Amino acid sequence: MTRTTAELDASAAKHLWGHFTRHGAGITPPIITRGEGSTIWDSNGKSYIDGLSGLFVVQVGHGREELAEAAAKQAKELAFFPLWSYATEPAIELAERLAGYAPGDLNRVFFTTGGGEAVESAWKLAKQYFKKVGKPGKHKVISRAIAYHGTPQGALAITGIPALKEPFEPLTPGAFRVPNTNIYRAPAPLDTDPKAFGIWAADRIAEAIEFEGPDSVAAVFLEPVQNAGGCFPPPPGYFERVREICDRYDVLLVSDEVICAFGRIGSMFACNDFGYVPDIITCAKGLTSGYSPIGAMIASDRLFEPFDDGTSSFAHGYTFGGHPVSAAVAMANLDIFEREGINAHVADKAPAFRTTLEKLHDLPIVGDVRGEGFFYGIELVKDKATKETFSDAEAERILRGFLSTALFDAGLYCRADDRGDPVVQLAPPLICGQKEFDEMEQILRSVLTEAGNLI
Repeated sequence: MTRTTAELDASAAKHLWGHFTRHGAGITPPIITRGEGSTIWDSNGKSYIDGLSGLFVVQVGHGREELAEAAAKQAKELAFFPLWSYATEPAIELAERLAGYAPGDLNRVFFTTGGGEAVESAWKLAKQYFKKVGKPGKHKVISRAIAYHGTPQGALAITGIPALKEPFEPLTPGAFRVPNTNIYRAPAPLDTDPKAFGIWAADRIAEAIEFEGPDSVAAVFLEPVQNAGGCFPPPPGYFERVREICDRYDVLLVSDEVICAFGRIGSMFACNDFGYVPDIITCAKGLTSGYSPIGAMIASDRLFEPFDDGTSSFAHGYTFGGHPVSAAVAMANLDIFEREGINAHVADKAPAFRTTLEKLHDLPIVGDVRGEGFFYGIELVKDKATKETFSDAEAERILRGFLSTALFDAGLYCRADDRGDPVVQLAPPLICGQKEFDEMEQILRSVLTEAGNLI
């Protein structure tokens, strides 16, 4: 039986508890019913450009029948079996393939069902690893201000957004913050010297390790391009210096690539785009292009070695980690990447994406356009000359009260984000080209012009 939009709205209001979603009288979430390529449709038949790939997920676009077919084929053969002392063929093959993409000796793949779980797993591994090698005091982690690393208690402690943490405190202890790499907000003269700013920001990590005590710090968690706050790329020399610092103090470098992996920046893993080799990579989202949930923690052989003694185990796991159907879908998704040259397409089209979005600099409300690959943030300002940002009340009125709805109504699904200074984020499917870039820019120009008139 086909239900009307009104019937679905009524049912959602009564039973569905949305994630990070406001609920109350008059609030009715749009109901998305299908997708094709870079386009999605709602329950009323209206189409929209998917300017966020769902949630930084749908790399190869919507409606890929071969991914649905891969899921169906695997489900018929073996729908489920756990990796708790057993293995499945899809999990083995996917682990081997991911190890092949990863840099250095990152050859050990621990599967989860999502990104937050991968981050949680990485912190737990860091703690147990150092206990195994005789350094039990090393348990603390360092991450950056405003950075988002997930919602489980450990991952949330690593997250650097106070408003997301406060409702759930006390959190897992041991997480500490350093400055992020938003050069647009850097103090003078660092705001005009990217290399000096990068070294300064990296050195704050060394400073934090010294302050907390090197014998107590286990890991540093960094996204290649920081998501929350609006797509902060790493300045020149930043990750080179961070790697040196981590080596100096025997601290693990975790590259949190839940968003940035699988072509979002260009390469399969964004650490390769920026020239550093971490000790652990966390990933999820684009691994299946969203057609089935899966995540992974990829660790170096060095970290696995203490567990490879015939008696030890990493006392951690998830029922659905490395699910056979999800692993099969991931393999089919990676086949599409290789057959269609998705990574090369991103590398080829990313400069045009940047150039198209930078046209918006002529709008008074646009302060900064930044990002890499197919992952960009547009920071909005109250005063372009002084970089004055909006008050909390103004941000609420402009972002939540106007922009989120207005952009969607105009046919663009993206993110208007206030976790930090107000930004609009764009991360379209990796199959997009100039046609979609132009459509996004035109919608943004129209709506942001109107938003500027509200100031």
